[in-house]
Parts: sequence; C-alpha cells; structure tokens
Amino acid sequence: MSLILNDTNLKEIADKVHSGERLSIEDGLYLYDTPDLLGVAQLANQVTEKKNGNNVYFIENMYINPTNVCEANCGFCGFKRKPGQEGAYTMDEEALLKYVEERWNDNIQEFHIVGGHNTEVGFDYYLDTIRSLKKHYPQAAIKAYTGAEIEFFSRISGLSMREVLQELQKAGLDTLPGGGAEILTERYRAKMSPDKASTDQWLEAHEIAHELGMKTHATMLYGSIESFEERLIHMDRLRQLQDKTNGFMVFIPLAMQPRTVNASWTRRTTAFDDMRTVAISRLMLDNFDHIKAYWINIGPQLTQMALTFGADDIHGTLIEERISHSVGALTSQGLTRKELVHFIKGANKKPIERDTFYNVIKEY
Repeated sequence: MSLILNDTNLKEIADKVHSGERLSIEDGLYLYDTPDLLGVAQLANQVTEKKNGNNVYFIENMYINPTNVCEANCGFCGFKRKPGQEGAYTMDEEALLKYVEERWNDNIQEFHIVGGHNTEVGFDYYLDTIRSLKKHYPQAAIKAYTGAEIEFFSRISGLSMREVLQELQKAGLDTLPGGGAEILTERYRAKMSPDKASTDQWLEAHEIAHELGMKTHATMLYGSIESFEERLIHMDRLRQLQDKTNGFMVFIPLAMQPRTVNASWTRRTTAFDDMRTVAISRLMLDNFDHIKAYWINIGPQLTQMALTFGADDIHGTLIEERISHSVGALTSQGLTRKELVHFIKGANKKPIERDTFYNVIKEY
C-alpha cells in the first residue's frame, strides 16, 4: 500500500522505516511535531501489518490486586493506602481464593497481579500468593509483580533481585507485567515516583527475568510532566534492552488518568496524543513484535481506532480492574469476549484469542 503524505518531509522517515533503518530520537520528535497525523498512522499501520498481518490479539484474563497498602508516594496514584487508613486492605489466602472463585470461568488464561509495596507483610506473603493461585488454578499463567515490586522485594527480603526472581519462579511465576516503568528518566522519577525503583533498577529487573528465561511486558505512563523527548528516551532504553535480550513480548503505552472521574477534560490526554503515541511506539520500537492499545485507559472506541495506528493487541477481558479506576478512568471495569471480538472486527481486523505468550487459542 502506497503512502499518502500531506507532509512531504515524512518521506525521509518513511524511507528509513521501509529500509529497516532504526529511527532516532530526533525522528521521533519530528513524528510528534508533524501535523500529518494520518501519514504517521499509515506508516505505523504498514509496520504492524508486516509484523502481524491483519491479526489483532486479546486474552481472557483476571486482574488481582492482593493489597493496596503501599510505602510509595507516587504523584499519579489513587489506589494506594497507608497502613490503618480507611479502605486499606491485604487479602489473606482465604480472601484471595474467594475473590478468584467468584469471578472465575474456565476460559481465563492468565492472572494479572499488581499490588502495593506493603511493608506490613514479608516477602513470603507475595510468594504464598503465587503458590496458592498456582495450586488451585494450575491452568492459568501468572503474570505478577512489576519491576518496581521486584526491587521492593529485594529491599525487604535482603535477597538480590536475581534471588527474588528465582524464588518467585519456584513459586510459579510465569512472567512480569510491564508496570512500574512510568517514564524511564530520573528527572521524571524524582518528581513522580521518588520512592520506587530507579530507571536502571527497573531495567535490571527485566533483564534478569529475561536471563532466567522469562518473557516480559513493558509499559510507558505518558501524559503528565514528561516531555516528548523523555517519552522517546524511554522507548530507546527499552529497545536497547530488547536488542540485548529479546525478552519483551509487547509494549503498552498507558495514558495518565486524572485523580478523579469528574476531572476536567483538560486533565486528560487528547485523542490525538493517544493515537500519535501508539503510532510512534510502533515506529520507534522496531524490535518489539506487539504494540498494545489499552482500552482501560483510552476507551474501547479509541482502542478500535488504534488498530489502524499501529496497535495489534487490545489487552483482555480483565473481569475487574481497580488501579486505573481508583483515579479517573471512565471505562467499564471489564469487557466480554464477544465485545472484544466486535471491536476488532469493526476495525476490519481478525480477532485472535491468545494466551499470555501469544500462542493462538482461537481465531474468530
């Protein structure tokens, strides 16, 4: 398919993409600046079709947040509670299994587990959470604990991050989610997540996981104080690690949510920024197989649009998502398989139900 470019200066970038030449941060800045958003979209769509054909992936999954008690003070979080604060909770094994049993169906492929950095419990609590789920639901993959949580576990246990990950693997851990990355620059982290893993620590956690044989996920939380250049530095750091390990399966750009559902629209990312960021992610991350449009953050209809802007994955059914909904997410907390298939087909794409590792479960 030939490109129709209103901005002729995009042709030089398009030539680099078509020849397999890696885009620079300067190229990325131009992609953020050009008024020809549809030209950028066409280019990104060509890349994803070359990598994945007309396929768009989704998964039937369950989101679990075992505890919301957290030592960190992140500037974007409405989920955390301090010990003893109203609304604070920590599930014991009985509560965890009851939560899952009430939401379980036999089509669920994965548990997606993220929680607070809870100093009221030891590392064994986090190991036991995985052991219990793996014992009772051995058929489900366990995607648990962000790179930032891995660094936290290292601090509270006295183990190295490698030892932490080895213990988690023994307990049944299959993969790491991509959270905790936020923006991988220290200027951003000093202001927005000063109590969590540094850029290097987050990257190290995933590098070790890859060395131990795990495939993992990567995210970027955009739309607050970061510059476009910082977003691109973030992508560049991920692709450098991917060059080294080839351990990332997918990149997920996450739109920052405001602190309340009733927040002004001026506190939210624009549709243009969301679509442009998906497309630029596809173009910059040439060594990633998949780009995910996260419907929890940008809504199902923009997610559908993102399937022509370079995305080839729309995440999952989720059952019940809490973290984005503890702040200003306007979306529902879950979608059915039927709804996900409908959105994908509506974009003239082929729905592919997958497992955690992009193995095909069913084609629609």
